[in-house]
Amino acid sequence: MSINTSPVTPQQYEILHGGGAEAAEIAKQRLSRRRFLRRSMFAVWGLSATASVAGALNMLYPNLTGQFGSTLTVGIKADFLAARPGDFKIGQAGMFYRQAAKAYVVHLAKDTAFSLQGTTLQDQLASETVVKDSDGSYWIALFQRCVHLGCTVPFRDECVSFKCPCHGSHYNVTGEYLDGPAPRSLDRFALSFKGEDVVIDTGTLNNKVPHPDATTRLIPVPTVQCSA
Repeated sequence: MSINTSPVTPQQYEILHGGGAEAAEIAKQRLSRRRFLRRSMFAVWGLSATASVAGALNMLYPNLTGQFGSTLTVGIKADFLAARPGDFKIGQAGMFYRQAAKAYVVHLAKDTAFSLQGTTLQDQLASETVVKDSDGSYWIALFQRCVHLGCTVPFRDECVSFKCPCHGSHYNVTGEYLDGPAPRSLDRFALSFKGEDVVIDTGTLNNKVPHPDATTRLIPVPTVQCSA
């Protein structure tokens, strides 16, 4: 017996073959049952398809909360001692690395001697995603990747700058290009504060900072040479 056909009692069989109003009513009821069954099956198929699509999307676009690509709290302000560029020491003063964010946290002292002044300085700070704190110090979150071919670029205390070990691209403590094959300055993430927490949005990247010139360079070129 088909799933779309409801069973017929002997009494209904006699009425159906006899015709008349009762036969029409029974036929109508049977048709309604068939429609109900079809619609139920379509609803089940629809729910199954929706669940399958949702599962596929979840695999393709996972929840990144707490992972690289999301907004991460990387410490509190007290964890990052500010310093002037010439006094930077990785992990101690001015320059700190955070693996989860794949970023260097730069904390410039409020008395940092910038090469620019006035509105020119303010405009350049904004274009390079430099955040001025309420205490007058400055913060930057630099992506660890060299913009030449993507190698992880280390900070080197001995020459107070970043030097890529792959092809020699060289960057200042602020991530500004110094020399080498890199097509621009280091990329940087959006950085903000939640109370005393330091927060990096690793899903928001500024990759538009060009090679600086005399009118855009924030701090002077280091005087110490950086060996290959």
